[in-house]
Amino acid sequence: MLDRVAEALLAATGRPPILIANAPEASAWLPGLAVYPDAVPGQGSVGGILTAVEAAGAVLCVAWDMPFVATGLLVELAALLAEAEADAALPESDSRRGLEPLCAAYGPACGPAIRAALARNDRRAVAFHEAVTVARLARGRVLQYGDPGVLFFNVNTPDDLVRAEAIWRARGSSPS
Repeated sequence: MLDRVAEALLAATGRPPILIANAPEASAWLPGLAVYPDAVPGQGSVGGILTAVEAAGAVLCVAWDMPFVATGLLVELAALLAEAEADAALPESDSRRGLEPLCAAYGPACGPAIRAALARNDRRAVAFHEAVTVARLARGRVLQYGDPGVLFFNVNTPDDLVRAEAIWRARGSSPS
């Protein structure tokens, strides 16, 4: 899965992605990636976003267990961040939030806003959005890259892995 996400990010940006991970063995997961542990440990996904923007400035963030993200979608999110003069660019999705914060583009202004949210003990991945300018990639545009339920599918359980492998097979791809 990490290979697939890294390939999509490399194709979208032309630069090797960075990996935000706390596991001591993370540098062996995909040799050649720069690995950063959370800047503020124990804060979940928002802590990973914080680490990414503080380490690299403007970034495309994709959960590493989101294997079906489309390169074209990532390119469009990066362009939206720049063109809209926004601090964050998020795709609209079918999630409970209506946006997908774990597949988004974030600028440096998100760092202080995330730190302020964490100071309020708010660890939601969208907790800092009210303090920054957020551009939304309309669901209609997202649909051009596929079903949001597949594009933003996270593999979190053994059952999710079985489902992901079935999706790969249906696409004619290899699950590895």
